[in-house]
Amino acid sequence: MAQEPHSSSHPVPQGVCVCPPPHWFPPCFVSNAAAPPQDLHITDPGLLGSLDIEWKAPPDAQSFNECTVKYRFEYHSAGDRDWKVIFTKKLKVRVGFDLSRIAEVRVQTLLEGRCTGGVEVQSDWIYATFQVPLQGKLESEVQNFHCIYHDWEYLKCTWQPGDLTPHSVQYGLYYWYEGLDHAVQCDSYVQEHGVNIGCVLQNLSQAEYKDLSICVNGSVATALLRPLYITLRLHNLAKPSPPEQLVVSMLAPQELHLTWIPPSGKTPPQCLEYEVQLAEDDGENKASWVSVSTQMETTLTIYRANQSHISCARVRGRTNIFCADRGFWSEWTQECFSVPRKEDTQLLILVPVILSLSSSLIIFMLIGQCKKR
Repeated sequence: MAQEPHSSSHPVPQGVCVCPPPHWFPPCFVSNAAAPPQDLHITDPGLLGSLDIEWKAPPDAQSFNECTVKYRFEYHSAGDRDWKVIFTKKLKVRVGFDLSRIAEVRVQTLLEGRCTGGVEVQSDWIYATFQVPLQGKLESEVQNFHCIYHDWEYLKCTWQPGDLTPHSVQYGLYYWYEGLDHAVQCDSYVQEHGVNIGCVLQNLSQAEYKDLSICVNGSVATALLRPLYITLRLHNLAKPSPPEQLVVSMLAPQELHLTWIPPSGKTPPQCLEYEVQLAEDDGENKASWVSVSTQMETTLTIYRANQSHISCARVRGRTNIFCADRGFWSEWTQECFSVPRKEDTQLLILVPVILSLSSSLIIFMLIGQCKKR
């Protein structure tokens, strides 16, 4: 309940606090909820999913000179369980949505300060939705859309034509990320039988750790085709080249030592982790691979009681958890680096000894023949 230190013939408007002089106690506060924002609306600037959301301040916002007025803005695409949250003092935000679904937003006023006694007061929510008119049947949308960010250098996306799509269809890929003035079309398509089934995008370093919005649209004279909208994060699509210069050596009878260097390319070395596998030779059976380590170091020493069963070693890499939520493993190192068996190692030691003894024996025999003559 609002307090009045002095009697007055003028009524106090609901929700407006008339504060006493500073030395009075307790402080005055508003007991009812703050007024919600007004005129919430959504506009599409043509950025493939990034929408502009605006609203107006509550009509009584100017009355709260001793309070901080800010807004809690929440948004998601229809079907998502959780809402993403933004706290702001501004009256406009730009956020990304999946345009194949309905965009849903809501915003409320948050009021806190001297006029509320330091307690945060919340208004009711106001809501708005937005949906792009979807043309064509869902089956006409491209299928098996897949992208890989190779060596953090270029993005390759591929797809297959939708069902019942005429052979004369022509697809176009458009993309946008924060920093571009407008959506840009792919300029390097992958084709099959004259139809665009993929795109290669170069020079995307400015898009790393940002939302990359993509639309694949098809055009054909006889039908309307459903466009595909998708939002990607490049670092979660990264696939490095295989590690290089793998060297396998035996430091001791029971110590297997492996070293390698990070792959060439633009993949940050500190963003890589590696998986090491050894092949176990089961005699007549085909060798089976066993993972022995996943690590970020580029060296590994393995201590084994019976290393004679190891026939080969290999390594591959991917982006680690410090640089991405997920990523693609590289291919394995191209060559199979064989590990010497125990008996092979013993044979390597015996051969020089046998040769040395044989040479000595031959020399003594020759000397004996010479003396007889």
